[in-house]
Amino acid sequence: MSAVGSSNPEYVVARVRARRGSLYGDEEYRKLTRMGPAEIARFMEESSYGAEINALGSRHGGVDLIEYALNRNLAEQFEGILDWSEGTLYDQIARYLRKFDAWNVKTVIRGVYTDADQSDVEVDLIRAGEFDDRRIRRLLEADSIDAVVEVLEDTIYGGPLRAAYAEYEETDVLVPLENAVDRAFYERLLSGLGNDEPTRQYEAFLKAEVDFRNAANALRLARSGADIDPAAYFIEGGELFTRGSLARLARNLDDLVEYIADSQYADELGPALRELEEADSLIAFEHATDAALLAYGDRLGTIHPVSVTPIISYILAKEREVENIRAIARGKEAGLSAEEIESELVIT
Repeated sequence: MSAVGSSNPEYVVARVRARRGSLYGDEEYRKLTRMGPAEIARFMEESSYGAEINALGSRHGGVDLIEYALNRNLAEQFEGILDWSEGTLYDQIARYLRKFDAWNVKTVIRGVYTDADQSDVEVDLIRAGEFDDRRIRRLLEADSIDAVVEVLEDTIYGGPLRAAYAEYEETDVLVPLENAVDRAFYERLLSGLGNDEPTRQYEAFLKAEVDFRNAANALRLARSGADIDPAAYFIEGGELFTRGSLARLARNLDDLVEYIADSQYADELGPALRELEEADSLIAFEHATDAALLAYGDRLGTIHPVSVTPIISYILAKEREVENIRAIARGKEAGLSAEEIESELVIT
């Protein structure tokens, strides 16, 4: 793999499309919602997760086996894509996969905050980003938020986390730290992109992802009624909000919902917003944004079929598959009905 020289999107897109065909569909998800953890593991063994289930089956069982197999498969799938990629394409994909470094940082911070067992935190980590095993181990061994920040001092997250640490200490809530991680990731992701038409379309997709993240954060703050400055949690790079408009709209839920409903995302998010007006949860809205991003990526992939966009679209779809299977397994463990579990899934 190389980040210099010419790109090879034709080859990588062809390989990714072959993998896309093996992803679970709606019918498979519905079958899984009616199975117990052991049956889910056996079902996975007969699919693209077979190697992971067999390799881990002697050490883990039940939901733990499913979780470890999902995370290992995801990491190996994405490592394979990087191994195939060259030049600018490699750089674009590697940048996007750093989202899993951000995920792992936030997961470790939450684990420290709640005093969770190290094993419980580790099962939720996804080793598909840039962090090597040594850094992951050091993060897992950190026994305080300050120790986590120290482990990350030489990464893009170190400075932002150190700057947010004082507010965390003052408020004893994780929002400043988690938002610092997200902002660091998206600012690096959107910097220095190329200027050809496929890359501009890819940039539009990334901006939509930032918009949806800002919208979810704003809705969460509006719902909470907490005395928090929404502008402090604004992520640069999107087009839907400015820092000022986010701060203003997040103080009034009705105005915020109306603003999003009248935006360029009305078609994708309109139904979820109508549900949100009547519901007590943001889950429907967040699921709608996930589904909208999947659909947007697929659409751009047909416009520019030989570019990074179909690859990113596959990464999103694979990530969504893993999250859906994880939600099913955890729902079964918690004793939820098939109908309750299905409502937690993102299906397009």
